[in-house]
Amino acid sequence: MARKQILLNAFNMNCVGHINHGLWTHPRDQSTQYNTLEYWVSQARTLERGLFDGLFIADIVGVYDIYRGDVDVTLRESIQLPVNDPLLLVPAMAAATTHLGFGVTVNLTYDAPYLLARRFSTLDHLTRGRVGWNIVTGYLDSAARAMGLDKQIAHDERYERADEYLDVLYKLWEGNWEEGAVLRDKAARTFADPARVHKVVHHGRYYDVEGYHLAEPSAQRTPVLFQAGSSGRGQRFAARHAECVFISPPGKEAARKTVSALREQLVAAGRKPDDVKVFAGAAVVTGRTEAEARARHAEYRDYASREAGLAHFAASTGVDFARYGLDEPVDYGGGNAIESAQRTAAQHGWTRRKLLDLFELGGRYPAIVGDPAQVADELESWIDETGIDGFNLSRTVIPESYEDFVDLIVPELQNRGRYKTAYADGSLRHKLFGEGDRLPDRHAAAQFRRP
Repeated sequence: MARKQILLNAFNMNCVGHINHGLWTHPRDQSTQYNTLEYWVSQARTLERGLFDGLFIADIVGVYDIYRGDVDVTLRESIQLPVNDPLLLVPAMAAATTHLGFGVTVNLTYDAPYLLARRFSTLDHLTRGRVGWNIVTGYLDSAARAMGLDKQIAHDERYERADEYLDVLYKLWEGNWEEGAVLRDKAARTFADPARVHKVVHHGRYYDVEGYHLAEPSAQRTPVLFQAGSSGRGQRFAARHAECVFISPPGKEAARKTVSALREQLVAAGRKPDDVKVFAGAAVVTGRTEAEARARHAEYRDYASREAGLAHFAASTGVDFARYGLDEPVDYGGGNAIESAQRTAAQHGWTRRKLLDLFELGGRYPAIVGDPAQVADELESWIDETGIDGFNLSRTVIPESYEDFVDLIVPELQNRGRYKTAYADGSLRHKLFGEGDRLPDRHAAAQFRRP
């Protein structure tokens, strides 16, 4: 039996400090060039050379102001501030590549579904079917206040709103324009057949939409749907909608349990257990030898900011760790931030000291450190022991972290038969699942299609 092929996304953000904070100060790091097209186009070409499935671009609305009750550390260390719009990067990178996919984060809470539908259809046209949407509902009170709300919407209600939001989008993407509606018939002076384009009428609990989808059907119609919620409500949402799920487990056993629960919920929702590809967050530091990799890891540690990692995690959990002593028990209850982050921290009893130890590279992902064989062993172990399908690889020092992975780890995985040696043709969805460009009939979106 052939062993599972490993999927790979680069995990990045249109900012200076993303996950591994403080490394922007490393003399070889170029992340301060995040606001130039050259930075992103060069990165996209490197990833395509390494046959990466996609570039997963995170995003937030709002700022991290929980730690010490201000943004001082956030600004000094550029903890996802400033952060630019991720969607505007995609056309330039798509023009410089042929196969690389792009999973782009957009917060639905602050975007009208009618306009978001057009933006993603436009990107899907321009990339020829290589775009995905990472669905987030937000968790920052600072974002809610900036967008005119008194406070963040309650956790489960955010998902209730998201369920209806997706129904509206499916009506626009899947049901508005029939197959064959676009004729492009110059002789008959008919671009589109009016009988095959239908007005969307939706009046729900949260959204009211009457109109026609402004974009004609793209290669995928609906972009590949990414989602990162690991709470109970988040998993139910994923079981109905998601095609790719991003998890950040503290270890393999936690990952295995999360994957198993998700696949059970997929079956309960009428889908196949492998209808979702699960990606775990990971950081990799490698070299041609183990000694070289260890030396590089030690070098990176000298530039990383553990306090910046703590300030980031404070926003994720809603806990101001500055109020606690190094070894004082932390109260993780009662927050309205990322429920899975709060739960994990509480289960492990993480104190401020323990978190600072965990964030040795400035971020929440324990680094996989070693020569190509050692790194490949660990990646394979995660795949085989937990049931995940691949990894979202966070950057450390850019561009060398991705260049090292492409030059050293990819060939090792290919030699073991665990990684592709060429891209498949077709859309991002077809590359990932091998079942064509469109969502399968068993997906929730199918009920909104016209016969």
